[in-house]
Amino acid sequence: MTAKVFVLYFAKSVELTGVKEEEIDDVPTPIRSRDLWRLLLQRHPRLSVLQDHVVLAVCQQYVPISDQLLILGDGDEVAVVPPLSGG
Repeated sequence: MTAKVFVLYFAKSVELTGVKEEEIDDVPTPIRSRDLWRLLLQRHPRLSVLQDHVVLAVCQQYVPISDQLLILGDGDEVAVVPPLSGG
């Protein structure tokens, strides 16, 4: 299964991606948070500078980049939340 998710970028991640938000179609679900991060890196390789400092928020719940399994639905919101210092 796949889902269409709405990705929001904050702080340094806006500068690195050049966008504040985007829709991504066909995100596999379930997906591990680490694989979701990799998917975002494929779209925006410059995000890699935040690799060890970024946190994802899925439907307004913080999610570490790990083996945590996420079950996404169409329209779910994913936020990329880097540290305020930019890493």
